[in-house]
Amino acid sequence: MYKLGIDVGGTNTDAVLIDEQLNVIAELKQPTSEDIYSGIISAIRKILEQSGVSPKEIKQAMLGTTQCTNAIVERKKLAKIGILRLGAPATVGIHPMVDWSADLNFIAEKTEIIGGGFEYDGKAIAPFDRQAATEFFTALKGKVNAVAISCSFSTVRSDQETEAAALCKEIMGPDVHVSVSNEIGSMGLIERENATILNAALHVVAESFTNGFARSLQEMGITEADVYLSQNDGTLMTMEYARKYPILTIACGPTNSIRGASYLSEMKNAIVIDVGGTTTDLGVITNGFPRESSVAVTIGGVRTNFRMPDVISIGLGGGSIVREKDGVITVGPDSVGFEITKKALCFGGDVMTATDIAVKLGMADIGDKSLVAGISDETAQKALQVIRELVENSIDAMKISSDDVDVILVGGGSVILPETLKGAKTVHMPEHFGTANAIGSAISKVSGTYEQLINYDEIPREQALEQAKKDAIELAVTSGARRDTVEIIDIEDVPLAYYPGNTSRVKVKAAGDLN
Repeated sequence: MYKLGIDVGGTNTDAVLIDEQLNVIAELKQPTSEDIYSGIISAIRKILEQSGVSPKEIKQAMLGTTQCTNAIVERKKLAKIGILRLGAPATVGIHPMVDWSADLNFIAEKTEIIGGGFEYDGKAIAPFDRQAATEFFTALKGKVNAVAISCSFSTVRSDQETEAAALCKEIMGPDVHVSVSNEIGSMGLIERENATILNAALHVVAESFTNGFARSLQEMGITEADVYLSQNDGTLMTMEYARKYPILTIACGPTNSIRGASYLSEMKNAIVIDVGGTTTDLGVITNGFPRESSVAVTIGGVRTNFRMPDVISIGLGGGSIVREKDGVITVGPDSVGFEITKKALCFGGDVMTATDIAVKLGMADIGDKSLVAGISDETAQKALQVIRELVENSIDAMKISSDDVDVILVGGGSVILPETLKGAKTVHMPEHFGTANAIGSAISKVSGTYEQLINYDEIPREQALEQAKKDAIELAVTSGARRDTVEIIDIEDVPLAYYPGNTSRVKVKAAGDLN
């Protein structure tokens, strides 16, 4: 039995085959095609030829993709949706999408705020205005196939959102895609609503890449594999779950690299530096999983508060363009990207890149070294110092103390980095570092996360936490994890001083191996 892991990045598409003992049997890296599906088919074909493995022997296939991120950033392929907020009269002062860029407003077919919503303690602001909701959904029927529903403090009480979602399907039909905010974001109405709107608008993109991946596997004869998508907490989700919550695929590339780096280096706590062709992503491994961001995250100019990894991205990669002007060297942020094999000096091109600097200094054996002979030693050393400072400053930004930390280098472009870095206790570049993202996708576990506000005056703390653990384990099993492998990997218990009684936000995450 083999696992197939594929990660489609902006510059390269990586693929790996892993056996039952999680050994890497075959790996490859190729430029990402404009039509990513032809690129996926090409990658699958090549890795099957390289390994000699029969398609029928592949029982699990995993895909990490940037499609949802690209759709938001590029303002392409997003669907028109209806947006309903339950929060009048309390929230009418700030309308949905109030701070969105004008070039994203096209996704809102119809927006309305109706009676409903709750206070922070769960008391109703106003009853759910069922009549107004009925009129809203009726007006949308036949015009859109997705609706985003939000409600003030729905993370405390979700019953009004649940009732509105049921009414939406009753009126608009069972196939309408309904996103409710309590399932997507956390505290903070506007940011949670923003994430819910994006999730609804991405449903067509999700249908496209899930169906396309399944079709690619079928065409290559991989017909007996369970298919999964990578999500941004370093775990996997089913195709059905990805179609329901496509926003959870955003930033899955860096998290795949973090998981892959942890597995390859056998390190559970470290900073991971993933250097691609265009950008470098820095993340943190905590107990083998990516550290989650604790602040609101902006995606394509939209401020959101749903679960996201704590990642810093800088414009530095193997294809970053190196320029010299008046004795000053700059590296990036622009890059030759997937055209590096045509444009970089070491490949016969006419653009000086970070990879050319690495070849000149003997750090990498790529292309033809004689073609970079024209780069002076002084220029190369200055460029390396710029690269070093960019990365060292980012390492400092990721650290939570002044202590030096272990650093793991992965990604095909990591050859451009020096062997020693300030702030790093050790610097590791494990075997198979170039395809760590695809490896991270292939070896990922399935998770379940339980999150709830609990008043310890009503339920004793120990009892509440024990029940939360059980619920998280059940959620992981429901998602496809083998019960005997599930373990609790993270517990948060945050007291909320502004809530009545002894209230805390409890969050428990469990993860286990695939069935």
